[in-house]
Amino acid sequence: MPAASTERTTTVVIGTGMSGLAVASELSRYGVDAIVVDGMYVPRTSQPLNTGILQRCDAADAACLQERSEILRHLRNYAASHSLDVRSTTRAVRLDRLDEAPAGAVSPGLASPEAPSRQWAIHTANGVLLADHVVVTRCGQSQLRRMLAELGIAIGQNLVAAMRAMGMYLVGVGELATPTPKEVLRQAKVVGQAISAKVHPGSVHGALTGTFAAVPALA
Repeated sequence: MPAASTERTTTVVIGTGMSGLAVASELSRYGVDAIVVDGMYVPRTSQPLNTGILQRCDAADAACLQERSEILRHLRNYAASHSLDVRSTTRAVRLDRLDEAPAGAVSPGLASPEAPSRQWAIHTANGVLLADHVVVTRCGQSQLRRMLAELGIAIGQNLVAAMRAMGMYLVGVGELATPTPKEVLRQAKVVGQAISAKVHPGSVHGALTGTFAAVPALA
């Protein structure tokens, strides 16, 4: 890809729904650069599985619908007021794992060339997003395992731990059932802190804790 079509950021969040906006808001609070894209999709062709449609699993049931809608409204307001980079018309079409960063490349959130090398290339119709961390939302764990297998990545029983070790995180993805809104916010907080701890070592404990300032506390 031409250099002009390549962007560098610290984190790419795949999914612009409640899960994606929740973790993007957390990252913003910790001063971590992020680009949010609207899911992962490409028309069904003979492309490898990792470029196919990742099934959504964040549909709310009737009991949670109103609560989720209210939280989503607050998150969208937060994203707008804090100028988060949310690209609701951009979708990832391929995800590649990189062994090394391009020569001279340093992430915006990392201070020196000795920082961890860039691990991921997220391809979109507009170019390539290079990032150290990827946050995946709205897909089943079985699909994730197949996608990672296509990338040549062997995953054992502990999917979450294995993914984190290579800079990939899950938010809004449950084992058997869709997480509640409260659980999604908790996951977003944990992931935000984990990424911030890598980007800004030693600073996480001084950051704010609790729910988003823009989101009312849940009972």
